[in-house]
Amino acid sequence: MVPYNPKNQYKVRVIDVTYRRDKDRFWPARVYLPEGQGPFPALLDVHGGAWTRGGCADDELIDRSLAASGMVVIAIECRKSPKYLYPSQPMDVNYATRWAKAHAGDFNVVAGCIGGFGASSGGHSLLLSAMRPDDPRYGALDLPEAEGMNARLSYLMAAWPVIDPYARYFFAKENHNSFLVEATDAYFLSRDTMQEGNPLLALERGEALDLPPAMIIQGTDDANVPLASVDRFAEAYRVAGGAMDIAWFPDMPHGFALKAGPETDRALEMMKAFISRQASGYKCGS
Repeated sequence: MVPYNPKNQYKVRVIDVTYRRDKDRFWPARVYLPEGQGPFPALLDVHGGAWTRGGCADDELIDRSLAASGMVVIAIECRKSPKYLYPSQPMDVNYATRWAKAHAGDFNVVAGCIGGFGASSGGHSLLLSAMRPDDPRYGALDLPEAEGMNARLSYLMAAWPVIDPYARYFFAKENHNSFLVEATDAYFLSRDTMQEGNPLLALERGEALDLPPAMIIQGTDDANVPLASVDRFAEAYRVAGGAMDIAWFPDMPHGFALKAGPETDRALEMMKAFISRQASGYKCGS
């Protein structure tokens, strides 16, 4: 593997591929490829959109910047509610992780060094898939070319993630955010399901979970997520034995780093520094 250096500046080539087909439907992925010898570490990107909208091009600013620093970024499009319900999106992430490993040679990727990035509801789906990589529900989509491969990721980065959809549901109600209330109802259907498909509560229940090194990017002026859940999640993650960094961004709103600006530049620098620490670790490239 080419050693990852945050200061690298590669030209980036972008290609659109299909990562999954199901009868007459297909799901796309956008792949950002640094133009270099490689092989490179990789990152799986999961878009947000309250489980009801969004697509694989949503995080383009972040994806291009990370790819230019010397990593292949694979941004997937997830199934959406109300047609597809929980756990459809953790299933998509599980499948895409196995798919990325099976097709590592196609994209000049080191299969043993694939991390994950998820924004908002994409952070929720990414965390659930990565923390429960052996969950038979999440791994139910068959992928013959990935037989024997698992859905484990080397590290995780989540930006303004929905780490407690149950608490966020009531937070949205209190703040009269009808879109988030309706979107959460449409995806989970019940409050019991909001509690089961819940990264924070899974930790606090003492479930046996995978805990890759993780980082959270979070603005303090985020009106979409209860900030107390972020602190609770980080503490529970560490208590359970995982390494967790939180990068707080004063006065920044939900989704701030999807647009250009000085705080986005700072967030990208912190993400690249985090990746550099993980990509040089013993788990990557082995």
